[in-house]
Amino acid sequence: MCADTFGVGIRVTDEELEFLVRVPSDIDAGWTDPEVFQSLVAEAVWDRLDRRVVLESIAAKHDPGDTVSLGTVSLEPDGTVADHRLEDGT
Repeated sequence: MCADTFGVGIRVTDEELEFLVRVPSDIDAGWTDPEVFQSLVAEAVWDRLDRRVVLESIAAKHDPGDTVSLGTVSLEPDGTVADHRLEDGT
């Protein structure tokens, strides 16, 4: 299998913080359901970063309209994390 690398970030809006997944244009054909890989990416991120601390910090330090990069997660279509380069966004 070949891992795909997804960029992840948090967009600050007036009402909420949105978790963003940037999908590579040449994504592996093994990914058939966008909701599944987005869930796997989110799970991989929050398994490695403290969700509460990250979101509270971003909400306190960033303005609506800002997008804060958390880094990248490389996943294989079976959900295996091949690599990650994550930071807490602060």
